[in-house]
Amino acid sequence: MNKLILTTATLALTAGMSFADTIRMGTEGAYPPYNFINDAGEVDGFERKLGDELCARAMLTCEWVVNDWDSIIPNLVSGNYDTIIAGMSITAERDEVIDFTQNYTQPDPSAYMALSADVDLSSAVIAAQANTIQASFVAASGATLVEFATPEETVAAVKNGEADAVLADKAYLTPVAEGDADLVLLEQQELIGGGVGMGLRESDTELRDKFDAAIASMKADGSLNALIAEWGIGEQF
Repeated sequence: MNKLILTTATLALTAGMSFADTIRMGTEGAYPPYNFINDAGEVDGFERKLGDELCARAMLTCEWVVNDWDSIIPNLVSGNYDTIIAGMSITAERDEVIDFTQNYTQPDPSAYMALSADVDLSSAVIAAQANTIQASFVAASGATLVEFATPEETVAAVKNGEADAVLADKAYLTPVAEGDADLVLLEQQELIGGGVGMGLRESDTELRDKFDAAIASMKADGSLNALIAEWGIGEQF
């Protein structure tokens, strides 16, 4: 597995805790504003700030691990890290393989981006990142789907003519469109999935419950909404 431990967020452990080892937080590092690698070579973004705060509230020592999206679930299951915090929407299909905390974002609208606002989506070739809710949505719709390993490749496919449009989280596509005069967001949007949550192995129920409680506390005191607003993730709780 191509992974890199980038940094450690060392946080206080209480005496008698059952988690003596460091909790490894798995992320993609390639999906801003959720997660990305900054100029210092460290994991950054909404989920970095969120994850560090969740670890602090759960009184866990955590470190960050980067893993390619296409193997992020198998490598969690095989034990290469302990959580997935990578913009992963909660779906019934994924929940058959791993467990999830409660959602820490509302379902984010998925948007289409193209070179022209006149694209006919009913007959278009749609690009999406492989193993995402967007790819599953396009496939189920009967439209022509082309899949790519990274979100950057889906955008490149539109620009080089391999695809007519890309479907992805609106929070990801909006800054891309704003930074490229050749690209435009289409009016049509799709609401897919049950929001984003943290993925864990099904056997790690105690760890799930600790993160669940931390997420609930951030919802209750408004700090989660503040982070969502800061990073432009979408609707607040």
